Amino acid sequence: MSERASEASTATIEPARPTLDALGRLESEAIHIMREVAGEFDRPVILFSGGKDSTLLLHLAVKAFWPAPVPFPLLHVDTGHNFDEVIEFRDRVVERYGLRLVVAKVQDWIDDGRLTERPDGTRNPLQTVPLLDSITENKFDAVFGGGRRDEERARAKERIFSLRNAFGQWEPRRQRPELWNLYNGRHRPGEHVRVFPLSNWTELDVWRYIQREGIELPEIYYAHEREVYLRDGMWLAEGPWGGPRDGETKVRKTVRYRTVGDGSCTGAVESVATTLDEVIAEVGASRLTERGATRADDRLSEAAMEDRKREGYF
Repeated sequence: MSERASEASTATIEPARPTLDALGRLESEAIHIMREVAGEFDRPVILFSGGKDSTLLLHLAVKAFWPAPVPFPLLHVDTGHNFDEVIEFRDRVVERYGLRLVVAKVQDWIDDGRLTERPDGTRNPLQTVPLLDSITENKFDAVFGGGRRDEERARAKERIFSLRNAFGQWEPRRQRPELWNLYNGRHRPGEHVRVFPLSNWTELDVWRYIQREGIELPEIYYAHEREVYLRDGMWLAEGPWGGPRDGETKVRKTVRYRTVGDGSCTGAVESVATTLDEVIAEVGASRLTERGATRADDRLSEAAMEDRKREGYF
């Protein structure tokens, strides 16, 4: 037997290295992005509404810097038209982690004349000015958001590091290439960068990760009974933002919310999913995105989201 053959016959075969599953790779990417921001920027902030995506974002931030505390404050633009369950959950989570929460209330901007109430009563489009003012006043230079590319076409073409100009506006033509895992956070004074660590996640990924990690969410994400009325194909709930118009009738239905936002334009879906397994099965069978199915503000035009993002929206 030749020397080379002898060496080959006695060589030990090393076991294959363990690899990350799909959720593990998404988690690793998001944590890498968060640590990259911590190293590149001076005053990052996490947008936190208490919804599932921002709650997942906070969970990832906790894991990214554990056992040290999360090094970023939280920012919530409060329209005043939120669901009570979500605000209660938001405050409980903030207290649990001992974080600083900056709340920009749209009502304050209306009271001092910087904003005017819309005729239709919705305040979702009014969030942009308080958001940009809060970023400027607190000198935030990086703003984490929970946007995902599978939600909507404008978000699908936005980069993970999304440069905003001195007016807080998004200019798609100024987007930078993102090769491999390299992110360019350079910006001029007055500009800032929106950061989307969940860009490559899908709604189904989010729910499977929530199940795997045992992440708590507001109760309205699961099926419950609620009085709703039908408007433009969406089941809306009555609240401070208003109620049924002439010809619209309240009915009691078993529903849940796929996404949480301003109550005036966030619709519920009929559902009997009360457990994570049932929600995951329901989401997996759906052929409509969560925003397409439940957000009236995205139906104003085919470019509604992009138009708002160009003005400085999330």
